[in-house]
Amino acid sequence: MSRYIPFILFTVFTNAAAQIMLKHGMMQIAPLSFAGVNPILKILQIVFSPFVFLGLLTFVASMASHLFVLSKVELSYAYPFLSLAYVVVAFAAWGLFGEALTPARAGGIALICLGTVFIAKDGGRETPETSASAISTSEGVIR
Repeated sequence: MSRYIPFILFTVFTNAAAQIMLKHGMMQIAPLSFAGVNPILKILQIVFSPFVFLGLLTFVASMASHLFVLSKVELSYAYPFLSLAYVVVAFAAWGLFGEALTPARAGGIALICLGTVFIAKDGGRETPETSASAISTSEGVIR
């Protein structure tokens, strides 16, 4: 199971990077107002601004990685790791954007990390379709 941890962490870090780029991109855009503006043109302007667009592309890479992971391990094992993206984003937002890292947030981050350690230690299982010990036959999968 640990052989998929690098892919899971890639998903976590690309997810966090996408959030950071989206935030930076939205900070570069003037305050949003749709008054007197065609909303479709405004949305296109937002989507194609450099950091927002790069953030969206990074989300695509993150989702592709996550889909690969989901094809290999149990959802109940892989999905909770995505909460680590919050940890990365919280520290990045504090360092890059000067956002508050309050004691309550720090406590929540500690709980997220602790929960992720418990999940990682459980190990999860590979899906039957990808298990190295599974043998496919015309009648199904044999372990």
